[in-house]
Amino acid sequence: MKRLWRVQVLQHGIFTLFFLLLVLTWTQANDDVLMLMAFKKFSVTSDPHAVLINWTDTSCSPCSWHGVTCSLDGRVSTLDLSYAGLVGSLHLPNLTAMSALHRLYLQGNSFSTGDLSASSSYMLETLDLSSNNFSDALQGQGQSFFSSCNRLAYVNMSRNSIPGFGGRIPFGPSLLRLDLSRNKISDSALLTYSLSSCQNLNLLNFSDNKLSGELSVTPISCKNLSILDLSYNLLSGKIPPSFVADSLSLKHLDLSLNNFSGNFSSLKFGCCSSLTVLKLSQNSLSDTQLPMSLASCKLLEVLDLSHMGLKNSIPGSLLGNLKNLRHLSLSHNQFTGEIPPELGQACTSLEELDLSFNKLEGGLPAPFMSCSSLHRLNLGNNLLSGDFLNTVVSNLKNLRYFHVPLNNITGSVPLSLTNCTQLQVLDLSSNGFIGTIPPGFCSSSTSALQKILLANNYLSGTVPLEVGSCKNLRKIDLSFNNLIGSIPSEIWTLPYLSDLVMWANNLNGEIPEGICSNGRNLETLILNNNLITGTIPQSIGNCTNMIWVSLSSNRLTGQIPVGFGNLRKLAILQLGNNSLTGQIPPELGNCQSLIWLELNSNALSGNLPPELANQTGAVVAGVVFGKQFAFIKNEGGTACRGAGGLHEFAGKRAERLDSLPMVHSCSSTRVYFGWTFYPFSSDGSMIYLDLSYNSLSGTIPEKFGEMRHLHVLNLGHNSLTGDIPDSFGGLKAIVILDLSHNHLQGHLPSSLATISFLSDFDVSNNNLTGPIPSGGQLTTFTASRYENNSGLCGIPLPLCGSGSHSTDVHTRGRKQSVATVMVVGIIFLSILAITLAVVIVRLELQSRELRRDAES
Repeated sequence: MKRLWRVQVLQHGIFTLFFLLLVLTWTQANDDVLMLMAFKKFSVTSDPHAVLINWTDTSCSPCSWHGVTCSLDGRVSTLDLSYAGLVGSLHLPNLTAMSALHRLYLQGNSFSTGDLSASSSYMLETLDLSSNNFSDALQGQGQSFFSSCNRLAYVNMSRNSIPGFGGRIPFGPSLLRLDLSRNKISDSALLTYSLSSCQNLNLLNFSDNKLSGELSVTPISCKNLSILDLSYNLLSGKIPPSFVADSLSLKHLDLSLNNFSGNFSSLKFGCCSSLTVLKLSQNSLSDTQLPMSLASCKLLEVLDLSHMGLKNSIPGSLLGNLKNLRHLSLSHNQFTGEIPPELGQACTSLEELDLSFNKLEGGLPAPFMSCSSLHRLNLGNNLLSGDFLNTVVSNLKNLRYFHVPLNNITGSVPLSLTNCTQLQVLDLSSNGFIGTIPPGFCSSSTSALQKILLANNYLSGTVPLEVGSCKNLRKIDLSFNNLIGSIPSEIWTLPYLSDLVMWANNLNGEIPEGICSNGRNLETLILNNNLITGTIPQSIGNCTNMIWVSLSSNRLTGQIPVGFGNLRKLAILQLGNNSLTGQIPPELGNCQSLIWLELNSNALSGNLPPELANQTGAVVAGVVFGKQFAFIKNEGGTACRGAGGLHEFAGKRAERLDSLPMVHSCSSTRVYFGWTFYPFSSDGSMIYLDLSYNSLSGTIPEKFGEMRHLHVLNLGHNSLTGDIPDSFGGLKAIVILDLSHNHLQGHLPSSLATISFLSDFDVSNNNLTGPIPSGGQLTTFTASRYENNSGLCGIPLPLCGSGSHSTDVHTRGRKQSVATVMVVGIIFLSILAITLAVVIVRLELQSRELRRDAES
């Protein structure tokens, strides 16, 4: 009886315990519901994609909610709302109060800083808040967050705008990975503290911030640190000589894109037992030799010493003994002499080699034939010569990307390069190649070639129709050669072709109707300065990905297709110096990305469409960002046709421009080189509009004055009538304004006196009357810019009321003095360098931001 009673008591106890556990679990799960609902209420102000629609306070459990993962006992262990589009002010206490939450992923939203403190006993191990809108300094809250948890191991707060953490982050021994890259942290004390107190950290990433000053400490206390990235900052001074030697566990070190100075050879690498990645590029660590202790880094796989100012010959023996090297970049230095054969000893593992932008001579030595793993080779911008393409490069069976532009290689294009069956990019631009283009490059439809770049050589003959057999081709650049004949129809139908660049040849024939019928991938069509005839095909309106069309200086006839209005991405349209007739299509105003329009020197008639200004306020930057160009500016006054010409100029020698007729068509021209970028991020407008030398009539639309980012407006040499619009005072960015040789009448608007950036202004040969507005720039131009008007007066013409208003001033200043031309040129360059969309950027001063975006 007692035994039976004991069994019943035991069973009752187990049942009670189970019931209590069940109640406890339900209570805790209900607490999780309350905390998540509090997060939804106080942290989320907008949920555009309705990802939290099934989060309701009537639920007994949140385990079925979007983004929620529960443990076996029904507790929330992971919350993943990454890239959900949520907007709000983040309040972390609502989430950290969930005692079973281990992983929290909120990256890719639009949370701003709310309350980032945490409960004292939260269990988070992983926190990802990257790619949000945090912009406040995380001092008290941020510090308490790190100090409140002894389990936090992984923290990612990159890609925000956080300016700092109050000088320190009190992380504990549990923290293993800390990523604060791509913020706006400028407090160098935070870096110093982190390197001095990193405890068990194995990753520390401060890249792409605003850290400045010198590195005052080494990571000697970081016993477990394997990845350290301080790239893209403003750190300066000398790198502590023992910085690498003191980091025994370091595997990955990136100090590139800073302002470090000193001698590279002063760095000590010690035993270097772990280092596999070393990036020091784009610092001023100029030297004539490399540190000998670098030879101890036997495990190095990536070595980037580009843009450092290194001189003398390449130390082949030192680098050749790094047998694990996969990526080696020595580009943009001042290395001279020949490529050392000893460097070929690293071929057993070498996959990428970049020796471009040096002063290397000779060829690629024979030992490089054994580089069986090499798939990327860049030897461009050197002084290389010889037959190494045929004897060495053609034996690299795994080569995919081969660049050797701007060297001194001569002879015919070697057909043996077809032995590189995996080749995707072949760049032989700007050498001395002669003869014809080998048709064998595309003998098979299975060819891997995606880019053929043979520009700026001395090739002759026709474009081989076999090129159309390379079905994977994306880009063809054969510009600046002596090619004749028509472009084969097989090329026009290539399914993936995006860039067709063949300007400055002697090509003839017509552009076929039906282009873009097999696909709409064509983005750039640059065929200017050829002998192409016929009409512009109507089917060009199907090329909806087109961003740059240049057909100027050909023999085109007919009308401008209205289908251009379908090309919403079109940014540059150049049709000048042809024989086009008819009216300017108003549909061009539908091109919402159009910033550059050249229609000068044709036979266009009719009125100026006011719709050309329709895209004002709608243009967004970015479509043609970073394109390399040459701009030929006409400085010979109204005797020159048009304001100038923009030319695609990637991989070409500047001196070859001398053979371009446009350079000699004007008594004074100036050539600028650079990369295109926009003076606005949004709310933009047309920037360059040249409609000169046509037969346009009617009045100038008042709406043209709304194009507030317009820098060049040339309407000269037409038959325009009426007044100059008073709205032109709104052209605050205008640099060149030419309204000469028309039938304009009335007064010069007084609003023109408010324009501040004019470098060239011409209203000569009209019927203008009245005083020239004073108080601005208009009185600083020569009298020739006002000549042959019926009654203009005032400086620089005779004063009004003086009784002598001679408008025939051919003898005064038709030619500017050399000094004036230089001053105007300098003003033009300075203004455009600040604001013009195709801004003048000297080749050696490419912006940091452009390099960063190219690498992202």
